[in-house]
Amino acid sequence: MEEDHMKEPLLEKQYFKDCPGCKVEQAKELNQGVSITNLLIIWMVVLSATLPASSLFPFLYFMVRDFNVAKEEADISYYAGYVGSSFMLGRSLTSIFWGMISDRYGRKPVIIIGIIAVVILNTLFGLSTSFWMAVITRFLLGSLNGVLGPVKAYATELFREEHQAIGLSTVSAAWGIGLIIGPALGGYLAQPVEKYPKIFMKDSFFDKFPYFLPCFIISGLALTAAIICIWIPETLHNHSGRNESKDDAEALENGSNEDDKQRTVQKNENLFMNWPLMSSIIAYCIFALHDIAYQEVFSLWAVSPSKLGGLNFTTDDVGDVLSISGLALFIYQIAVYPFVEKVCGPIAIARIAGISSIPLLQSYPFIAMLSGITLYTIISIASMLKNVMAVTITTGLFLIQNRVVEQHQRGAANGISMTAMSFFKAIGPAAGGTILTWSQKRRDASFLPGSQMVFFFLNLVEGLGILLLFKPFLGEKKKTHSVQLH
Repeated sequence: MEEDHMKEPLLEKQYFKDCPGCKVEQAKELNQGVSITNLLIIWMVVLSATLPASSLFPFLYFMVRDFNVAKEEADISYYAGYVGSSFMLGRSLTSIFWGMISDRYGRKPVIIIGIIAVVILNTLFGLSTSFWMAVITRFLLGSLNGVLGPVKAYATELFREEHQAIGLSTVSAAWGIGLIIGPALGGYLAQPVEKYPKIFMKDSFFDKFPYFLPCFIISGLALTAAIICIWIPETLHNHSGRNESKDDAEALENGSNEDDKQRTVQKNENLFMNWPLMSSIIAYCIFALHDIAYQEVFSLWAVSPSKLGGLNFTTDDVGDVLSISGLALFIYQIAVYPFVEKVCGPIAIARIAGISSIPLLQSYPFIAMLSGITLYTIISIASMLKNVMAVTITTGLFLIQNRVVEQHQRGAANGISMTAMSFFKAIGPAAGGTILTWSQKRRDASFLPGSQMVFFFLNLVEGLGILLLFKPFLGEKKKTHSVQLH
């Protein structure tokens, strides 16, 4: 007992007076609860970074049509896919860089730079007058918006270990809702002269740039978030070199055990050799590919005419459906998910969600055969369930990825995750738009006619992702970072 007592001070965290990370750690020691202010900050940051990624989907069909690059109506989805993909392609090329910058200089500066990029480039996208201007502004927006990787590390470091599920659930909830509310805003606010002629006059600025208003509103929200972020705390420690090395040496000299040695070795761990991390990233990429392809396909399919197997919805109709999904997702992530994760574990609940989504998604083409209020009600319920299942899987994989690495590598780990995910998401819109165009041209086929084919392809990707959630593929970190896979 006396020997353990002697060791205890050496294993306790040593706080440094001028270190911002130590100040956060001390605040966590003093406050056993969850800071609502911190949750709201994370929520706003993630929402600001996510809204531009998806807000264009409801009006992208009409925007590309107005660019006059498509030779026939069915080709519009093909070109729209490339505009959607350019954002993720840009993000895939720079996410590791931004992750490394956040590990070196802090989470806060990377978050602020990324949000300012949203303010400028998302506004320019709304002013696009050609197909290539739209592609280039989206690509640059993806390249400079390096927020999502560092903010996941930030959410992990800002809360005590027992509250990390709530922190990362907030990230995925804000992300998931951003992917839903973004299209809702795009649906409601695009082409305002046509929808709200009493407010927006013909031949006005908003008539010349019919897709500027939703981009402007989102950029305004991002500007507010950027200003608020000036006062957020930094979680990265600034004494990671000499001081920590000294602490480790002293701990080992004074009789540390195997766990201490393991912790020291892990400080220099090669992230690409960390199989629990890499296996969860690979699974995450497959689901990311599915999710972004689904987001694009759903919006394009919903506004497509009935003769092409679509729902013939207006952008307002799409906005209504996605708003309902967003509200349900908010309630689920805040009130339900943390409890379910604690009972079942992050991966067990992700498996259930993935398996359940397959029959749901394959029912979409048959839902299109309905009409009126029945169609609207059923597709709203289906969209709500699908988005809840998707964010359940994403949150579980977030938790695994951030629990299997040390703090000083967490930014880089999330950067690797975001790079790989963004590459797959860059493929998603282009592939989804292309397959949707092809499926709409084979409405009389004997096997999976029309839109049944595009949803079948989406389910193939989902099925692959589900397989990757099971052992032996999905690894488990032992010793210092124990993750319950159930």
